[in-house]
Amino acid sequence: MEIRNKANKIRLFSLKSPQMRVFHMSWFAFHVCFFGWFGIAPLMAVIRDDLGLTKTQIGNTIIASVAITVLVRLIIGLLCDKIGPRKAYTWLLCLGSLPVMLIGFADSFETFLLARLAIGAIGASFVITQYHTSVMFGPNVVGTANATTAGWGNLGGGTTQILMPLVFAGILMLGVNEALGWRLAMVVPGIVLFATGIAYYFFTQDAPNGNFDALRARGELPYAEKEHGMAQSFGAAMKDVRVWALFIVYAACFGVELTINNIAAIYFFDNFELDLATAGLIAGLFGLMNLFARTLGGIFSDLFARHGGLKGRVRWLFIAMLCEGIALMGFAQMQTLALAIGIMLVFSLFTQMAEGATFGVVPFINKKALGAVAGIVGAGGNAGAVGAGFLFRSESLSYQQGLFFLGVAVILASFCTLLVRFSPQVLAAEDAAYRDAAAGNATPVDAIAAR
Repeated sequence: MEIRNKANKIRLFSLKSPQMRVFHMSWFAFHVCFFGWFGIAPLMAVIRDDLGLTKTQIGNTIIASVAITVLVRLIIGLLCDKIGPRKAYTWLLCLGSLPVMLIGFADSFETFLLARLAIGAIGASFVITQYHTSVMFGPNVVGTANATTAGWGNLGGGTTQILMPLVFAGILMLGVNEALGWRLAMVVPGIVLFATGIAYYFFTQDAPNGNFDALRARGELPYAEKEHGMAQSFGAAMKDVRVWALFIVYAACFGVELTINNIAAIYFFDNFELDLATAGLIAGLFGLMNLFARTLGGIFSDLFARHGGLKGRVRWLFIAMLCEGIALMGFAQMQTLALAIGIMLVFSLFTQMAEGATFGVVPFINKKALGAVAGIVGAGGNAGAVGAGFLFRSESLSYQQGLFFLGVAVILASFCTLLVRFSPQVLAAEDAAYRDAAAGNATPVDAIAAR
């Protein structure tokens, strides 16, 4: 897909251009999705007692919350190519708000499991966010744009850990008991999701020159049929070994983040004998690193590209992944609270930089099948979370043991970056495109500054 008039600067404090409206609406929409997706996680200690859930059952609900997203992410990328990211995001947000609000009717393990399964679909919002910024921003800043919008969206995982216990506490102050309180608390993110979906439709457009329908009518974009159809796009992405290498890499970074979002609060609650609010606050620090960490991953990706081209982007991805695995193994060994928090922040930094670095590479794999590539790689994150979920559902395996094994898996996954290679022709073409886009824009760091 060749889109004209992509932005070669990120004017952070401007909403005048369609590119910057997409930039801000996409990260906010993804941020809100985290409220619905993981809003239940910091309340699990209360829900566990209310519904009488075992550790295995809690593990099954965690797996359910991310498993369905694998399938939906595969579909949503193709849907973006078909109807455009604007309509895709609107439908996902509005429909996704329903199970978020309705989870309050769960009265057993089975109904709670089904509700978390349905809610997991909104995790596909990530693919739309990355797709939309990829078609809006040029090669000199696309790594930074993708990483920042995704990072500020992922930040929702941290703010959810902090705010949902406060929402829950506020409801309890009205005289409601805990069993009803957690149910009412989930209505809040559901309403916000629906309102954001409506706003996304009216305040964004599919591409710099207009919506996909208009571009196709003017002959500027091929219709999503025949050689440009969904089946052909998906088939091309499926046959590319680089796509599957990035699938594994993303499973080992974003999949790990999803896992930590699900278990961090209850991990600190049980292991360090903290109250629910304090455990949620500490767990929230992991996600709050997204305020800058994933953006750093994208900035470094663009900087490495400046000096090493696409090979530089891949080299940086390997470094970030390797450091993530080492830090995770260290976190698993911590026995004191202060040290656990400190190493968790280091681990979080490299995890989120690796995520940003991954989607600093994705836009260059196959531009004609961008939606399919983004969908498959994005699905890898949730596939990783599903796999990791099995480590934490076993009654015989402690959380610390599971985290250590997960760290070993991340280190092994980092070597999959060696499979991500580009032909000399592509390397030369992208180097030229980078230089053209960067003409007059000193560095990616300058690009993210307000103008």
